[in-house]
Amino acid sequence: MIEKIFEGFLWKSRLVVLAAVIISLISSLAMFYMASVDSVYMIAHLTGYYSLDDAARLALRSTTITHVVELIDGYLLAIVLLIFGLGLYELFISKIDQAENAENASQVLLINSLDDLKARLSKVIVMILIVKYFEHALEMEFNTPLDLLAFSGGIAFIGLALYLTHAADGIHK
Repeated sequence: MIEKIFEGFLWKSRLVVLAAVIISLISSLAMFYMASVDSVYMIAHLTGYYSLDDAARLALRSTTITHVVELIDGYLLAIVLLIFGLGLYELFISKIDQAENAENASQVLLINSLDDLKARLSKVIVMILIVKYFEHALEMEFNTPLDLLAFSGGIAFIGLALYLTHAADGIHK
């Protein structure tokens, strides 16, 4: 009798994960909103781009590229939060019936295990890190050949990270 009650309590305690699911989804929506508002704001600043002189156009172009990279970063973070929330729900609460039954549903959001969730999140996080590296690269100044070598070494490590991520996919399939 006590064992049955305790096991029922243990099973129902998994519902505490709903707090993380809801907060992740709200945070994801907030990030999508922020990135979208920033996109509209950035586009609004480009309306007079054609009438600028060369120096002002170059400055605006540089600023715009930086903003685009930040937008990509924001959207990727929103995607991480979305995948995390949906993954926690599928792992601890219930499978999402609509996702499994839909013909054209993406397999990206279907999570089968904790390792599957970690793998999907790690791929998006690697992309966020690549975008951050690109963002810093836009501001970098190359004063010596060693600066250029360090920059190209970073690009080589990014390529290696992408290769290893892709190679790990081949191993798990």
